[in-house]
Formats: sequence, C-alpha cells, structure tokens
Amino acid sequence: MARAKGMTVDQIEQLVEQKMLEIIGDPDSGLHLKKSFKTKLEKRLKKPSRRISHEEVLKRFA
Repeated sequence: MARAKGMTVDQIEQLVEQKMLEIIGDPDSGLHLKKSFKTKLEKRLKKPSRRISHEEVLKRFA
C-alpha cells in the first residue's frame, strides 16, 4: 500500500484519481463524440498552443 509520506502532490493527486476511477468507474465510458466536435478538436490540436503560467495570469488579470 502506498503512503502519502514522501509523495509529491502530483503523485497523490494521481493516486486519488486512480482510486476514484476504480470505485465509481469512468463516467464518460461508452459516450461518443459528435463528428463536428472531433473535427474542431483535430483542427485545434494541429495548431500550436501557448501555455501561460499561473503567475502570468495573475499579472494580467489581477
């Protein structure tokens, strides 16, 4: 059994998510995407995205 001591926050979050999926299952399982959504998503994924750090968002909007 894993212990939280010595784990990073990301590792704990991943463990919690994994356990939640084991308990309740994937709520999106069996659902299908509309063709129009898939097309939009494919176009979006082809464009490079620019990520903005949390600090930059705070500077811009705070």
